[in-house]
Amino acid sequence: MKLPVALPAVIAIAFFCQLNAKPPAEARPAAEAVRTVMAAEQALSDIPLRDVIAAATGKTLLPFQPDKLPADAACRTHITGAADKVLAALNAADSPLRGLRRINEGSRHVEHKLAALLHAGEFTCAVPHTSRGGTQRSGYPDLRIVHSPTGRVYYLDPKLYESTAAASTLRTFYYEPKDLTGKIHDDASHLILGITHDGKDGAWQLTGWRLIDLHNFRVRLKAEFQASNKDLYRDELTVGQSGR
Repeated sequence: MKLPVALPAVIAIAFFCQLNAKPPAEARPAAEAVRTVMAAEQALSDIPLRDVIAAATGKTLLPFQPDKLPADAACRTHITGAADKVLAALNAADSPLRGLRRINEGSRHVEHKLAALLHAGEFTCAVPHTSRGGTQRSGYPDLRIVHSPTGRVYYLDPKLYESTAAASTLRTFYYEPKDLTGKIHDDASHLILGITHDGKDGAWQLTGWRLIDLHNFRVRLKAEFQASNKDLYRDELTVGQSGR
């Protein structure tokens, strides 16, 4: 029987999620684990995010269909109305964005304002819980919206970017599958609210927004080996130091 073309990629996703969640078995040589990760990176160079979510969480990334589903239409109206209000509030003279050295520091103000506006009417909005049951600001997604009459769930991730950088190839989206800190626990639509700014340091103005449905969004795996300063600057690794 001929295997479907997509099957190796799904297997690679499942393996990478398992590898990320648990340390490699002691019996497996490190070289084998490294080669497996490298093979997974090659297999996962262009794959729908919905396949990654399904393999990592068992949940379905649903298409956003405001032209067919009344709940989706109401959600789109709710989000876009809130987005307009966020721009108006954060462009005001007393905006907390004024004087910020980096626009990334403004992300929390955008998220906080947006969440407050979205938690209204027939919708609730909050930071999604982790698998441990707690809340965590970092990690995808940032917000969980529920349409109370139907129970339909929407994950929303607001992002700030300079208005001239829409075609940039630098990394702006990432998702790390995690067993304990994962925040995706529902079949849901996944949306990005991209908010543009003018790039003027310390005098930031938000210039517009774009709502993106991630159902057909494709991603790639970039495997990397990483360490912290605590791991790096250890006495046993030091071979020279100023003042000694």
